[in-house]
Amino acid sequence: MMNLKFQYTIVFLLAFGLFNSNCTSHSVDKPPNVVFILADDLGYETIGANGGTSYQTPAIDQLASDGMRFEHCYAQPLCTPTRVQLMTGIYNVRNYVSFGLLEPSQTTFANLFREAGYATGMVGKWQLGKAPSSPNKAGFDNYCLWQLQKPRADSTGRDTRYAMPVLTVDGEVKTFAETDYGPEVINEYGLDFIEKSHQSGKPFFLYYSMMLTHCPFSPTPHSPEWMEDDTTIMSYKGHAHYFDDMVAEMDRMVGKVNEKLEELGIEDNTLIVFTGDNGTDVPIVSMLNGREVAGAKGESIDAGTRVPLIVKWPGVVTPGTVSNALIDFTDFLPTMCEAATIKIPDSLHIDGRSFMAQLQGEQSPHRQWIYSWHSRNGKESEATVFARNHRYKLYESGAFYEIPEDYKEQRPLDVEAMDADAKDVYQTLSDVLEHYKTRRLDKVPGHVAKNTND
Repeated sequence: MMNLKFQYTIVFLLAFGLFNSNCTSHSVDKPPNVVFILADDLGYETIGANGGTSYQTPAIDQLASDGMRFEHCYAQPLCTPTRVQLMTGIYNVRNYVSFGLLEPSQTTFANLFREAGYATGMVGKWQLGKAPSSPNKAGFDNYCLWQLQKPRADSTGRDTRYAMPVLTVDGEVKTFAETDYGPEVINEYGLDFIEKSHQSGKPFFLYYSMMLTHCPFSPTPHSPEWMEDDTTIMSYKGHAHYFDDMVAEMDRMVGKVNEKLEELGIEDNTLIVFTGDNGTDVPIVSMLNGREVAGAKGESIDAGTRVPLIVKWPGVVTPGTVSNALIDFTDFLPTMCEAATIKIPDSLHIDGRSFMAQLQGEQSPHRQWIYSWHSRNGKESEATVFARNHRYKLYESGAFYEIPEDYKEQRPLDVEAMDADAKDVYQTLSDVLEHYKTRRLDKVPGHVAKNTND
C-alpha cells in the first residue's frame, strides 16, 4: 500500500495538471437548462436538511430529497469575492481587484453559456460594477438587478432592496411601489424569464442571485408587521428577530422556481444548484445538530465560509444522496459547463475542477484541498490566505488547525508534535500556498504577478 505522503504528492500533482481539462464524458440529447440559485448570507447551519433546527426550510429540504446534498462546500467570507470566484472559476488571488467590482476583462459562466446558444438571464443582487452595460458584458441578455446603477440606500438612508425596491430592469431604472417587495419582484421576473425562454425553444441559463437573507433584517410580506414597521430598513442591520421570516421567504422563493419548472414540464431537463455566498451574518445564532453556530460572515473560520450546497437534476443525480466531496466556488463554472457539454477555452486557465462525476455517483475524491485568498478591498497586504482539506487547515501565517475538533480555530497545532500523516498533510497544504504565492492578478490584463495593488 502507498504511504500517505506519496498519495498526497500524486494527488497534488494531478490536481494542477487537471485544472484546465474539460471532461466531456456526460452527453445529453437536448441541452439542459441551468438554474443557479445563490442565497445571500446563508450559512450551512440554516438548512433543515443539513441538520439545522432553528428555521423551517421545506422547499430546500425537498430539493435535497430530490437531489444531492453536499456537506463540504466552501465560499469566500464575503459576497463580492465569492461572486467573482463563482462567475469566473478563478481564485481571487488571480483576478479580484476591489470590492463591488467584477473586472470587465473577465470571462464569466454566462459568457460561455450565451456563446453556446443559451438564453441568459440574471435576477437579484448585482454589486459587481456600476456601468449600465456591465451585466450584458458579463454575458446576461436579460436582467432585473438591485445595486447596479443605484447605491444600496437612497438619499434618506433607506435600504432599497426590500420594501419599495429600486431595480434596474433590462437597462431601465425603476422604483416600485411601497407595497412591492424586492425579492418577490425579482422572483417573478426570473419565473417569467424561464417561461419565455422555454417558449422560444432555447435552453436557458438563469443566475438567481437572491437578495435574501442579507440585512437589514426586516419584515416580509408574510410577517405580521409588514407595512407597519419600516424602521428596520433605515439601518444597515435592522432587527435580527426578522431573520426567521426572511429564511422562510427565501425558501418559498426557491419553491416557486421548482413549481414553475414542473408546471412547464421541464423539470427533468433542468439542473438546479442551490448554495449561499458566505456564512450567516454576525447577529444570528443558529442550532446545528445540537450545537450553537454563531454567524461569522467576513471571517475565515468555518461559520464564515461553509455554505449549503444542493444539486437536483432528475435522471442524472440520484435522489436523496449525500456527498462528502470537497467543493469550492471555482468548481461551479466547469461543472455546469460539463453538464451542458460546453467546452471551456484553454486560454481561460481556470482553477476550478468539475464535480460532474460526483453528481453522477462516482465515489472517488473530487479534490484533496481547497485554496482561499481573501481581501475585501483587493489589497494584498490585507489578504487572509489559507489552504485546507476536510480535516486540517493551514494559513499562510503558519497557523495550523484541526477543524472538526476546533471549529472556531482557537487552538493552533504544534506541527512538530504531530504524527507523520498530519505532517504530510501540512506539507501538501504548504505546497498549495506556495504555488499561488506569486500569482497575484495574473489573470487581469495590464497587471503582472506580485502586483500588491496597495
